[in-house]
Amino acid sequence: MADQQLDYASAKFVTSAPDISKLPPDTGIEIAFAGRSNAGKSSALNTLTRQKSLARTSKTPGRTQLINVFELDSGQRLIDLPGYGFAKVPLAVKEKWQRSLSEYLQQRDSLKGIVVLMDIRHPFRETDQELIYWAVDCELPVLVLLTKADKLKQGARKSTVLQARQAAIAFNGDVQVEAFSSLKRFGVEQVEEKLNQWYSKEYDDE
Repeated sequence: MADQQLDYASAKFVTSAPDISKLPPDTGIEIAFAGRSNAGKSSALNTLTRQKSLARTSKTPGRTQLINVFELDSGQRLIDLPGYGFAKVPLAVKEKWQRSLSEYLQQRDSLKGIVVLMDIRHPFRETDQELIYWAVDCELPVLVLLTKADKLKQGARKSTVLQARQAAIAFNGDVQVEAFSSLKRFGVEQVEEKLNQWYSKEYDDE
């Protein structure tokens, strides 16, 4: 099947769910965006969809404590997962949303790819690595986006991306690494290309 050319600007908010029991039916294809609370996940989703406030952005990391669902086309969804890391929220709240993140990743059959976002200045922290190893174990493809790439000069950016690609080999799975900047809008084409591939795959559940 040829890769679909999806219109990401058509993305519409569907629901915010506290856990997987409140998500839409587990059919079709979902691609999840995950990352530390300050990785720029909401900004990346807004840049991809050409919408300023589809995903909420906040100066306070960790505001996204629910699983947010956006629909592109019938059965094709983008999922904004709760940020992980050191957001200044009560421990009980943090544990609850870490639990819902874990449940989604382990139990959602329609999940067919994960975009892991990490600040280009602090790539592959322990929690990022855990998530990628989990995805590889589940034979899920991963697109690593090194966000805020405009913060580095071109030479340093290229060097960091090359080092990250070298590091990604150790995961022993389908892990692609790209630089991304919501501010300068670079890397968007690579994200669209990869997502089009994932949404175009035919999955035989027979």
